[in-house]
Amino acid sequence: MSDKGPKVTIIGAGSLFFGRQAIWQMVCSEHLNTGTLALVDTDADRLLKLEKLARMAVAEAGVSLKIEASTDRLSVLSGSDFVVLSFARDTVHYRGLDTEISARYGIRMCSGDTIGPGGVFRAMRELPVIMECARDVGQLCHDAWLINYINPASVNGIALERHFPELKAFALCDSLHMPHVKDTYASRAGIIGAGETLTADQDKRFDLRIAGVNHFTWVIEASFDGKDVSARIADTLKHQAATETDGGDTGAKALYNAQIGFQLYEIFGRVPACVSHTKEYVRFWQGHGATKDAIPPLKLWETEPRYARHRAMWDGIDLLLEGHRPMATFFEEFGPDHATDVIETMAAGLERPFYINTANRGAVTNMADDAYLELLCDIDMGSIRPRPVGAMPRGLRAMQETVLDTHELTVEAVVTGDYSLLRRALLTDPVTNSIADTDSLIEALLEAEQPVLPEHWYRSTQA
Repeated sequence: MSDKGPKVTIIGAGSLFFGRQAIWQMVCSEHLNTGTLALVDTDADRLLKLEKLARMAVAEAGVSLKIEASTDRLSVLSGSDFVVLSFARDTVHYRGLDTEISARYGIRMCSGDTIGPGGVFRAMRELPVIMECARDVGQLCHDAWLINYINPASVNGIALERHFPELKAFALCDSLHMPHVKDTYASRAGIIGAGETLTADQDKRFDLRIAGVNHFTWVIEASFDGKDVSARIADTLKHQAATETDGGDTGAKALYNAQIGFQLYEIFGRVPACVSHTKEYVRFWQGHGATKDAIPPLKLWETEPRYARHRAMWDGIDLLLEGHRPMATFFEEFGPDHATDVIETMAAGLERPFYINTANRGAVTNMADDAYLELLCDIDMGSIRPRPVGAMPRGLRAMQETVLDTHELTVEAVVTGDYSLLRRALLTDPVTNSIADTDSLIEALLEAEQPVLPEHWYRSTQA
């Protein structure tokens, strides 16, 4: 790494959920703003806007951060210390198709990008490009850390772990962004007040251990001064469930989360850490029961509201670029992102732990060392080291293994282009429920998504 600061290359800089915050932190962090930010996107118009925004932010802050931009990643990868993958082709449109078509065959998805047919087909769309990027990193900046920030995080992370073992790679998801997630659980446990932050002493006394496959993580341990506070945390879900609304502006992913979280706690004795996604990983709210449940089936992910949200984001950038809003508001409205927090910690040796998707390596004692899990890790430029968790409770462990097998099969199906493995992955998936429906669903999704899927899926009858 250069003495002048790290070079961070973002492939898919036009992804606004990450791009704007990455610019903010690269400019605002004293550990990063003497380095280089390289922005890559195949959409030249979007790239130009993000490049202009980055240069305006640099000028406003008066820092020495160097900005590079290109539609060709090969021209900027050399010298990178970190390469972040954060792209998705027409993701709103295709997630909408995944969700709509799957519902015809009895599978309801409120997010549809990590498990179920949505997770498998998103991997089919994105993973081939991720593999190409990994090859380029290996050739042009082989010592860089390659960070996958694209869903399905576990599938993509497993692919990098299995097929590029020579690279330093891991996957991220912002659902367990530290220290916010620990403060949230401390508040629920009554250790601190709402909106407060743990002191250094309180942090040491609060033992919080979360583990599981990405988006299917659980609070395995929560104790303060050695006393279990899990029941207190669950009680907050129970209280919230009594006054829960219909999800508000955030829609399907927020609907009934407290009720679902508390019901899962009652069943498994552990609090789910990412309910908005975890509810997709289990079969209970798919609407197949003969008896009416207290909680209705999952509401489907909404395409049009997501389009509107993206338009509003771009409108906000245009107002900054055209001078209708002062650049000072950019620094007021945005803040750190999980990925750039991790990069800052690694580059500067800050010794802050973060949740990383990586190989288990004994952290969860009753799961395989190579099980790809989301774990609290100590990180630096040399390595990722998961902290001990303990045993995954029975029941939860069985479901974790099913999800991992689905993800492993998805990786091999995408890498080999093997239709039988694709079919096996979806029939292993915890939410598919009929062989005939699954076969019809695969056929329908292949037909609908042909413009963005590799040609080899269409070279034979795949029978």
